[in-house]
Amino acid sequence: MRIATYQYQGHRQVGLVSADGQTVSPFQIEASRTRRGALSLIEAQAAGESLPVTGQAVPLSVVRLEAPLPLQRRNIFCVGRNYHAHAKELSGSVFRNSAAKIDSWPIVFTKVPECVIGPNDEVHLPGEAISAQIDYEAELAVVIGKPGRNLTREDAMSHVFGYTIVNDVTARDVQMRHQQWDLGKSFDTFCPMGPWIVTADELDGTSTRVRCWVNGEPRQDGHTTDLIFDIPTLIETCSRGITLKAGDVIATGTPAGVGMGLTPPQYLKPGDVVRIEIDGLGVLENRFV
Repeated sequence: MRIATYQYQGHRQVGLVSADGQTVSPFQIEASRTRRGALSLIEAQAAGESLPVTGQAVPLSVVRLEAPLPLQRRNIFCVGRNYHAHAKELSGSVFRNSAAKIDSWPIVFTKVPECVIGPNDEVHLPGEAISAQIDYEAELAVVIGKPGRNLTREDAMSHVFGYTIVNDVTARDVQMRHQQWDLGKSFDTFCPMGPWIVTADELDGTSTRVRCWVNGEPRQDGHTTDLIFDIPTLIETCSRGITLKAGDVIATGTPAGVGMGLTPPQYLKPGDVVRIEIDGLGVLENRFV
C-alpha cells in the first residue's frame, strides 16, 4: 500500500494511493485523527485494529500532498556516515573527529519534528548571516509500525511499517561549529518528507536505489545494499534502552555526492531544486528559496 497525507478542499485527509499513482481514496476516519496524518493509522494497526474503509477516489492531481507524518510525536532518528563512499568524501571535514573504525557503531543524531515539510513544499534558506553552507542529503527513511525495546536484528524487520523519503537538509557550517549535529540539522523546513509511505509488504527497503539531482544534474546514486549498518542493525541500535514507538522514523543515511563533498563544494542557493527518487517509493522534489 501507498498511504498519503494530503489537503483536499481545505481539509487534511489520509488516503490510499492507487497502484497506478493516479488517484487517492480517503480513509473514513474522524477529522480529529487526521491531524497527525498517517500516524493515526499506524498507531491503530499497532493496537490490533484493521484499516478503515476508503471513500470515493479523487485524482491525485487535485490534492496537495503533505508529509505523510506531518506532526510526529518526537524527533526523527537519523544516521550519519552510513555509506562507505560518503564516509570517505567527508572524512576530512564532518567525520574528521569521529571514530576511525567506521563500522564500530552507527552515528545517531536527531532532527526536531517541527522541521518536517511536504514533498513539494519550499525549503527556506536561513540567510548567510546564519548559514552559507546549506546542503542536501537523500535518504531512505524507515517508519516503525510496532513498538519495541532492545530489539534484536533477527526481529527488527517485523517492527517496520513501511518506508518514505527524507531530505536531511543540513547547515554544514553550523554542523561543524558545534561538533554535535542537532542544531545544523533542525532548521525550520529542513526535513522534506514524502511523497507517501509505502508499506513493507510492497517494498524491500534493504535493497533499493537512492538517487538525487540538483537542478537536473545527477549528484547522488547509491544502493541500500551498500549501507555500512543495515536496517536491522539500525533498528537494533536505536532501540537499545529506548522504546521505539509506532510512527517513529529512522533516516538511514545518505550516499556520496553531497554538495560539501564536491570539489569545490557546491552549496544550495535560492531557486535551486533538489529532486530525490527511491525505486519503489517515488519522488520528493523541493525548491529552495
